[in-house]
Amino acid sequence: MRACGENCARILSYLDGRLRGQELDDFRSHLEECSNCLAKVETERALSQLLHRSRPLYSAPAELRGRVAAVVEEHATSALARNGVAQGVLRLRSGWADKAWRVARLRLLAASLAVAAMLLAFVPHFVRQARAADYVETAVATHRNYLDGKLSPELQTNSPERVTAWFNGKVPFAFRLPRAQVTLQSLPAYQLTGATLVKYRGKPAALVTYQKLTERISLLVASTDFAVVAGGDEVRAGNLIFHYRTDQRFKVVTWSNHGLSYALVSSVSGSARESCMVCHQSMADYRNFIPGP
Repeated sequence: MRACGENCARILSYLDGRLRGQELDDFRSHLEECSNCLAKVETERALSQLLHRSRPLYSAPAELRGRVAAVVEEHATSALARNGVAQGVLRLRSGWADKAWRVARLRLLAASLAVAAMLLAFVPHFVRQARAADYVETAVATHRNYLDGKLSPELQTNSPERVTAWFNGKVPFAFRLPRAQVTLQSLPAYQLTGATLVKYRGKPAALVTYQKLTERISLLVASTDFAVVAGGDEVRAGNLIFHYRTDQRFKVVTWSNHGLSYALVSSVSGSARESCMVCHQSMADYRNFIPGP
């Protein structure tokens, strides 16, 4: 059976569930006899639980977690070897074992901090992409509920002014649909059909519905304080950046402007740029979104 010094070095592996077979049995047997190591296990477990409760909303990909764990474990192993713990652990007295364990743990912490520092540059990008994907998933799920009849417009109207007035005071942001400014002739006919109040991440959001022939379209609008747009195929139009993607066979266009995040969901055939006509057909710049020959 291994002595305290070597078992101390295996505490993190034990808590992570990486000990197997005889190694696991030996470690558990040691804990039954050694109150000192058992106390250290409980301390590490409490710290681990605290860190898990404080973790970000989105976890890193499995591949990234594996690479970080490999780097940390490699550093811990080399640190133990440099201190002679692995070779002479059976000859160490309890006091020396504790000292070696503390040194190894400090070096392990230093390695973890170094790895964390290297990852900090990637975390904001990853979190932004994950939050943007969450917004798209919510928009698609909301659109599907609308198509399945599980979500009906609370306001049925083709008037942008009525939609704007209806949302006033219902959402925690200023929302206004553009008024009709041009007369359309041969342009695609996107007809405003109504609006309803939904929620995104527990906050009120606006859902505006449209129709083109027999195709129904939805536009989810939320505050950029908690709704992020990013990723997909990016296309710049003036000061705006549109993000195009396909999710569950639906076409999704997202963009942000004046503190609001928009997610337009449909299965209308045609270019993604043409989808912008849902909003811009009533604006003076509508010709910029007419699909070319």
